[in-house]
Amino acid sequence: MANLRAPRLLPMTMAMIVVVIVAKAGILMNAVITDGSTTTPLLAPAHAASADHFQEPPKPVPAVPKPAAQATTPPSAPAAAAKPGSEPKTGDAPMSDSEKALLQQLRERHRELDARASAINQREAVLGAAEQKLDAKVGELKTLQKRLETLDTAQKQKEDAGWQSMVKLYEAMKPRDAAAIFNDLSMQVLLQVMDRMKDAKAAAVLAAMSPDKARDVTAALAQMRTGRGAAAAEGAGSAGS
Repeated sequence: MANLRAPRLLPMTMAMIVVVIVAKAGILMNAVITDGSTTTPLLAPAHAASADHFQEPPKPVPAVPKPAAQATTPPSAPAAAAKPGSEPKTGDAPMSDSEKALLQQLRERHRELDARASAINQREAVLGAAEQKLDAKVGELKTLQKRLETLDTAQKQKEDAGWQSMVKLYEAMKPRDAAAIFNDLSMQVLLQVMDRMKDAKAAAVLAAMSPDKARDVTAALAQMRTGRGAAAAEGAGSAGS
């Protein structure tokens, strides 16, 4: 009985193997057609059946590559990419109304600044010319002042020379004769002569003059010399400062 059963199991086993192979082939073909989406669920029963009959470890199923998806143009791609050979045009972006207004204001401001700079330059030129004229006038006035001072000094020297000659004349006279003349002279002339005379000669003439005239001459002469000394001191102080 044991010998008879063994030959019968072999054909059945081979038949089962053929069935399993055909099932695997059908599953693989179905997986290729349906993009491999049902490969795993269909292969699982086949592996289970083969494990039940043959008790062999399951063989790894090769991964079926998926067909590449059709390349699509991204929505953000520029329109020029769709047309080969065409280059995108570059240029300035259009300005808004506010930008145009600001640009106009800047241009007007620039023109105003240019006008102000031109006016300032003209004023500076006018002031420079006026300053040159003023300097020339000041130079002329200084020259004229020096000439007047020279003439005044010469006039004073001439007048002083005239007074000195008159003083010498009265100093050569006798004191009584000179006093008789001085009693009738005006105070202005008398002061100029008495101021230039030597002290000894002036004292002798004053003694011979009338008391009232001598007193008035002495007071006026002292006042004149005091004022002249004060003026001289003031001039020296201003020159030193």
